[in-house]
Amino acid sequence: MLTKRIIPCLDIKNGRTVKGINFVSLVDAGDPVEQAAIYSSAGADELVFLDITATLENRKTLVELVKKVASKINIPFTVGGGISKVEHVSELLNAGADKVSVNSAAVREPELVNRLAATFGSQCIVVAIDSRHVQGHDLVHTHGGSKPTELETFAWAQEVEQRGAGEILLTSMDHDGTKQGFACELTYRLSSALTIPVIASGGGGSVSHFVEVFNRGKADAALAASIFHFHEVDIMDLKHQLEAVNIPMRI
Repeated sequence: MLTKRIIPCLDIKNGRTVKGINFVSLVDAGDPVEQAAIYSSAGADELVFLDITATLENRKTLVELVKKVASKINIPFTVGGGISKVEHVSELLNAGADKVSVNSAAVREPELVNRLAATFGSQCIVVAIDSRHVQGHDLVHTHGGSKPTELETFAWAQEVEQRGAGEILLTSMDHDGTKQGFACELTYRLSSALTIPVIASGGGGSVSHFVEVFNRGKADAALAASIFHFHEVDIMDLKHQLEAVNIPMRI
């Protein structure tokens, strides 16, 4: 059985790690380079770096900061934010990223997923989906969660898989930062229908939430931020507790 993955996330704004609730009310959460080094040595399976205002500010990801983070870690490293061209991906991979995450640009131009997968390989391409439940429907949001679309989350996930995405990063905006648990029903719907891995994001607040998203949500990986940034949950302790209930971990 494949091991499940625990992934800390660095949401970056103005060169600092930030964290909010439901994508708003952001507070400073530390220096991303220092945090990356700590997570790499603390048992994290991967690291995700999201430049959360790059698209809103119509600019590329902070490449120099990516280089600094990459120099401090020895685990797989996914970078997202403002990626809209093949050249952006080349630049980030050369800076030390292992995978890239695309969201708004893929929604605007779905063929981008095809081009990136064909150029770099599906294993390198993560499609991030920021989903909010609106009037009975799970809808994709773009531009750091600020712009709703008419795309249904499930249909969009199926489409990007067909276009060559190698992984889905599913963030429930309704659960984000609440520490009340992941969106297990939505995660299960995607995980059970897709053949590519699904990373669950948004709402992780306790060990029991991770147990639930792996068992009930069938997630391949679980991503969290504030509980790790503010030392509420220790990664290795979390992994040992998950392994104790027969959820396979890399320890």
